[in-house]
Amino acid sequence: MSTHATPSESDWAILFASWLLVTTASLGSLFFSEVMELPPCSLCWAQRVFMFPLAIILLRGLLPYDPGVVRYALPLAAIGGLIAFYHLLLQIGVIPESAAPCRQGVSCAEAQLQVLGFVSIPMLSLVVFAMVTGLLWQLKRRQSS
Repeated sequence: MSTHATPSESDWAILFASWLLVTTASLGSLFFSEVMELPPCSLCWAQRVFMFPLAIILLRGLLPYDPGVVRYALPLAAIGGLIAFYHLLLQIGVIPESAAPCRQGVSCAEAQLQVLGFVSIPMLSLVVFAMVTGLLWQLKRRQSS
């Protein structure tokens, strides 16, 4: 007898989309640091602390499907998104540089990479965390109804 729930196709697709987003973002983060040799700052590391485990946790929730994974993944995505939002506000100057946790090494306030002149790494991170939070929130609502 299986102890795992049988998911609807759309529930599984939502979880798969979340996993695909965080896995792509994790690999992108590693590409920036290991291939492009852009050293991560303190806030980038903090975002990695929440992004990398999500790839493993969501994969574990997919195979076999475990609807309880939302309880663990949703807080990680939300907290990671808050850190990315703080980092983005720091980079665009809304938060003063004196509030940055980076005292040595790479500055958290400096944008090392900008695509199209305005898309920075914290912005990409914030978009992924926001999308995953939204998807997991939707999955949670579907499970509770």
